[in-house]
Amino acid sequence: MSEVIATNQTILVVGGGISGMTAALEAAECGKQVILVEKNPSVGGRVSQLYKYFPKLCHPKCGLEINLRRIKANRNLRVMAMTEVSKIEGDAGNYSVTLNTRPRYVNENCTACGECGTAVEAEFDDEYNYGLGKRKGAYRPFNQSFPERYVLDPAIIGTDDAEKAKAACKYDAIDLDMTDSETTITVGAVIWATGWKPYDAGKIQPYGYDRYKNVITSVEFERMLDPHGPTGGKILRPSDNKEAKDVAFIQCAGSRDQNHLKHCSRICCMASLKQTTYLREQYGDDARGTVYYIDIRAIDRIDDFYQNVQNDSNITFTKSKVASITEDKETGNPVLHGVDTEGYHRYSNPHELVVLAVGMEPSVPANGFPMEVVLNEEGFVELDEANGAFFAAGCSSDALDVNRAVQSATASALRAIQVVNKVAGAEG
Repeated sequence: MSEVIATNQTILVVGGGISGMTAALEAAECGKQVILVEKNPSVGGRVSQLYKYFPKLCHPKCGLEINLRRIKANRNLRVMAMTEVSKIEGDAGNYSVTLNTRPRYVNENCTACGECGTAVEAEFDDEYNYGLGKRKGAYRPFNQSFPERYVLDPAIIGTDDAEKAKAACKYDAIDLDMTDSETTITVGAVIWATGWKPYDAGKIQPYGYDRYKNVITSVEFERMLDPHGPTGGKILRPSDNKEAKDVAFIQCAGSRDQNHLKHCSRICCMASLKQTTYLREQYGDDARGTVYYIDIRAIDRIDDFYQNVQNDSNITFTKSKVASITEDKETGNPVLHGVDTEGYHRYSNPHELVVLAVGMEPSVPANGFPMEVVLNEEGFVELDEANGAFFAAGCSSDALDVNRAVQSATASALRAIQVVNKVAGAEG
């Protein structure tokens, strides 16, 4: 790896999702030196895993491509993939940061031709598709992934597959001798944009996510609908690969719950409303969707979208906190049990597939930060003077939708720019 040059006028952005990319680009396009580190093999984050944006229902790949073009064109911005921050010491305007980079086993000679992926045989659960499919031991995370290079799974190093990958490469891009590396840099400000992770649905025991194959999460459903996803864009039941035309969507799965996440994750209502349109697009009048909800949080243009879905005769809204889910052993259908709180009628409703709208929690736990940071009770980073020039962006600061996450990233970039300007003497 080439030498990393950074000074106390450099801004470090941690996390390469939509918020991290936005913050890094905003700062770099203002003329600041920026280093963007991402722990995964490529940038893009969870937005890259979406099938469509809400509420316009456009594909995120377009916006991602624009940002990638901006990254490639900006000489002020350096991207370091497979890199994490292990330590931050110092004060605002002068931080010493230790970076740890894992080996990719593929160097910059790679043209992403894919011959190494064809050559290897070993397969692993595909993280990008939330384990719904498999990937090869030599792979590119997704079609648009950046850096535009393959990566070898460390599990194949030392095996015949690794040698097959090396032999298949015409460009001498496979380097099996790569090792972990540690780098210490100096920066003036840190933007923390590590994003969110879906709440572990297995913890919601009454819903049986870890027991019933036909109970999945909203993020898994999103990948399922992508034409490049694990099912080729078809809504297929994991138990038998049969088409699911009758789908239940359960809101607040693990959110607004004293036993799980106390906060509202803000995106869950939008996600389920959006996903009912996927169902209708795929099966037309044969589609049957049921949304089980406590309340729908929809304002402004979101309310318009909600009203349109509500007026769809093939989509039913049941005001209820689902109490439990069992499984019909004969059909494999999940059966939802609870009480309709509008009519106080007990129900036991079978559906072909259940989608849990899981909440979002911070990707980094409270004890996982490389320096002391002020957090709120949900584990999100507070905007607090005690944090110095350590600023949270996007879903590191709160549960946010894409639009608000981008706004947050811009604000964090401006705060970081102010710090390095003071260091440079550009501000009084």
